Amino acid sequence: MTRIIQLSDIHFGGEIVEAVEAAVAWVGADKPDLVLVSGDLTLNGLPAEFEAAASWLARLPTPLLVTPGNHDTPYWNLIKRALVPFSRYHRYIGPSEDQRFQSGKVAARMINSARGAQPRLDWSKGAIDLDQCRDAVGEFVAAPRTALKIVSCHHPLVEALDTPVTGGVHRGEDAARLLTRGRTDLILTGHVHNPFASAMKFADEKTYAVGAGTLSHRLRGTPASFNCITADEETITVTAMGWGGSKFEPYRTWGLPRRPAI
Repeated sequence: MTRIIQLSDIHFGGEIVEAVEAAVAWVGADKPDLVLVSGDLTLNGLPAEFEAAASWLARLPTPLLVTPGNHDTPYWNLIKRALVPFSRYHRYIGPSEDQRFQSGKVAARMINSARGAQPRLDWSKGAIDLDQCRDAVGEFVAAPRTALKIVSCHHPLVEALDTPVTGGVHRGEDAARLLTRGRTDLILTGHVHNPFASAMKFADEKTYAVGAGTLSHRLRGTPASFNCITADEETITVTAMGWGGSKFEPYRTWGLPRRPAI
């Protein structure tokens, strides 16, 4: 059995303090094979927010992979946001590109879908690098046959149903098709603050888009939550662990049939 924890959209500066603390304890006790954080560690990309995020990340178990979100750029400093959008992220958190992990159970690659300046008004929307997706697929070919193959970025590549905001990802559908053809098992994202799991409607429909909720006060109709993902040879199970005010409990669960290993 493979165990993955996915957290997202903690938004330090607007976090639910009790939920953030409880998540550290829950994840530490779970002893997962991998922890992924899919962006928006901060609310406004301020140094104090990044300091809090870095301290929190240091308390999570390893192996740990992290990618930025659109809120991890300097929200109020337009010049920095345009010219050096991830300078603070690099200083406090680490590299924003090419984060990867591989073991006998899992092969994972983080891709940065967040941008600072873009040729459109809504800077919060995402963009995906297709060459990085191709690189991930190449890495997965070299992974063990039964390893769970994961790509994680901040924005959903294809719009999720029944969510109040969109990812608006440039080249998102092309990336989804490429990753599906490459037999990726999971594409893990955040951004919309609502947990979801659904099959990508490409190829064999055994690549799944999975979104994590938020641990912040920026709730959009669902509880604060994170995802616990388990996988055996036949099924991937995604459980959104919802915050009830004093502890995390299962909020919603999806059973996703896994493609046969070849």
